[in-house]
Amino acid sequence: MGKMMERELKRGTLELILLKLLAEKDMYGYQISSTLEERSGNQFQIKEGTLYPVFYRLEDAGFIEARWETQGRGKPRKYYSLTGEGAFHLEELMKEWKDFVRVVSTLLESEE
Repeated sequence: MGKMMERELKRGTLELILLKLLAEKDMYGYQISSTLEERSGNQFQIKEGTLYPVFYRLEDAGFIEARWETQGRGKPRKYYSLTGEGAFHLEELMKEWKDFVRVVSTLLESEE
């Protein structure tokens, strides 16, 4: 995939993907980044400079909540969790995404 198209697709789907991961369980930033890389076979790598502004935007919108937690003697980590409003927003985004994919697939498969 061309780098320009790949970058735009990642930017356009990052909110959806983050909300989906947080619907599975509460996570901290590095854990989310690692999970994205692992599940995508290293095709979806995100820098902190990209990830955290999305977290702040989602938090401001009321879709996620953040809390600090320290496990054992480890350093404090900021965990993010999905709110009820975030779960509803995720459902809406998933419907939009599936409709979009269906339409694009239809257009790409259509014959002239």
